[in-house]
Amino acid sequence: MLKNVFERLPADTSEEIFEELINHGNIKLERIISTGQSTPPGQWCDQDTDEWVLLLSGKAKLLIEGELNPRVIKPGDYIHLPARCRHRVEWTDPESITIWLALHFKVD
Repeated sequence: MLKNVFERLPADTSEEIFEELINHGNIKLERIISTGQSTPPGQWCDQDTDEWVLLLSGKAKLLIEGELNPRVIKPGDYIHLPARCRHRVEWTDPESITIWLALHFKVD
């Protein structure tokens, strides 16, 4: 079945939305829709899987623990976050929809 990551966007975007597109064995692919959301103050994302993230639309700032300044992310930018790499989303554009693809996987 053919689908499009830019279509069928939810009407209610008051919360960040995580949509699982693929889940097979050690691989999970999700579409994340952000509209101004960020990681709550003082919290960090700390996952037991690697994560490869691609920003498709919008804008964001990502802070990796130990770095002084957040990385500004624009459409087309991607980053690999190894398992246990603590990071947080500092900001997503509240004026437009930010769409991410996040691939979670385990490396043996």
